[in-house]
Amino acid sequence: MSPEGKTLLNIIILGLGFMVMFTAFGTCGNIEQTVIKSFNSTEFHGSGYTSMAIIYAVFSASNLIAPSVIAVIGPQLSLFFSGLVYSGYIAVFIHPYTSSFYTLSVLLGIAAAVLWTAQGNLLTINSKDSTIGRNSGIFWALMQFSLFFGNLYIFVAWRGKSHITDKDRQTVFITLTVISLVGNFLFFLIQRPDPEPAPTDASESLLPADISDSVSVVPSQSLCSQAFEAFSKCLNCNGETMLLHVCPGLELTFYSGVYGTCLGAMTQFGHDAKGLIGLSGILIGVGEILGGGVFGILDKCNRFGRNPVVFLGLVTHIVAFYLIFLNIASDAPVAPEEGTQMQAFIQPSVTVALICSFLLGLGDSCFNTQLISIVGFLFRDDSASAFAVFKFVQSITAAVAFFYSNYLLLHWQLLIMVLMGFLGTITFFVVEWGVISSRRDSDYDSI
Repeated sequence: MSPEGKTLLNIIILGLGFMVMFTAFGTCGNIEQTVIKSFNSTEFHGSGYTSMAIIYAVFSASNLIAPSVIAVIGPQLSLFFSGLVYSGYIAVFIHPYTSSFYTLSVLLGIAAAVLWTAQGNLLTINSKDSTIGRNSGIFWALMQFSLFFGNLYIFVAWRGKSHITDKDRQTVFITLTVISLVGNFLFFLIQRPDPEPAPTDASESLLPADISDSVSVVPSQSLCSQAFEAFSKCLNCNGETMLLHVCPGLELTFYSGVYGTCLGAMTQFGHDAKGLIGLSGILIGVGEILGGGVFGILDKCNRFGRNPVVFLGLVTHIVAFYLIFLNIASDAPVAPEEGTQMQAFIQPSVTVALICSFLLGLGDSCFNTQLISIVGFLFRDDSASAFAVFKFVQSITAAVAFFYSNYLLLHWQLLIMVLMGFLGTITFFVVEWGVISSRRDSDYDSI
C-alpha cells in the first residue's frame, strides 16, 4: 500500500472507531437526563446535567496533562484506555448509584481529554497541508454516523413509551456498553504511517516511532522529559488557538443533551415524545454527516476560504434557535418527568422540532470541520498541544453550559448561544484573516 493510501486508511479506521464508540456514548449522553428522571429509586439522586458539568470541568483541566500522557504511552494506547473509561461510564446506568455515577464522571473527564488530544494528534500526523481539510471532513462525517445508528435504536426501542422502565433502561445500556467496547478495539488496527523522506525535526510530533510499541519515542529522552516538554508546549500555546474555541462548547451542550430532554418533556407531542429523542438525534446526525461531506470530503468551499462556511454555520444555528424558541416551552429543560404544561409561542409541531434537529447538526458541522482543519494546519509541529488547548476552551464552556442548564429557562439558554455564536464567528474571522495576511507565500489558500 502506498504511504498516502496507508494514511487515508488510518483516518478511516480512526473515524470508524469513534463512530462505533460514540454510537454508544453519544446516545447515552442524549438520553441520560430523561432516563434519570424516570429512574425510581431512593438510592440514586444524580443529575445528568450535573454529571456532564463535572465531566467537562475535569476535561478542561485535564487537557493540560493530556499531551504528556500521549508522549509517554503513545496515541494508540491513549485512545484504547480512554475508551475503556467511556465504556465504564455507560455501564454505570445498568445499576446506577450516586457515588459511582459521579466518580465515573470525574474519570471520564480525564479520559476525554486524553482521547480527543490523541485523536487530533493522529489526524495531524496522518495528513499533509494539502489533505488536512479532506481528512478532517472524512473523520467528522464517519464519526457523526454514530448519531444516526445510536438514536435509531432509541427511536425503535422507546417508540410509544411515556415512561422508561428499569428493564428498558438495562436493555439499552447493556447494549450500548458492548458497542462501546467493540469500538475501543478498532483503534488497534491503526498502522504506523511511513516516515517522511527528509524530516526536519526528530521531535516534530508527539507520536512515537512505532505506535504499537509506544514507549520508544526518542532514545535520548527519558519519559519524564518527554512528558514535561509536552506539558510546557501546552501551557505556551499561541493565543490564536484560545480565540478559536470560545463558543462551540455551548452548541455541543445543547444538541447533545439539552434539546433531547426538551423534546422528551413536551407533553403536547403525545406518547411518542420519548421516542422523538431518538428521531431528533438521527436528524442531528444527518446534518452533521451532510456538513462533513460537503465541506470536508468534497472540499468544495476551499476556493473561497473557511470564513463562508463558518458564517453559514452561524446563520443555520440562528434559524434553528429562533424556531426552537417559538416551538418549545420555556421550562422544558427543567421540567419534571411528567413533562411541561406550559404553552409555546406557536402550536408545538413535531415537524418543526425535527427540522431544528437537522439545522443544529448542519450548523455544528460547519463550525467543527473548519476548526479542526485550521488548527491542524496552524500547529502541525505541536498538534497534540494545540488540540489539547482546543478542547480545554471548549470543555470549559460546555461545563458552564451544563451547569446552568439545571436552572435557566430555554429562552435564556438560546440567547446565550446566539451571543456567543456571534463572538465565535468574529474570532474565527480574525484568526483566518491573520493567517492569510501573514502566510501569503505559503500554500494555505490551496488546502
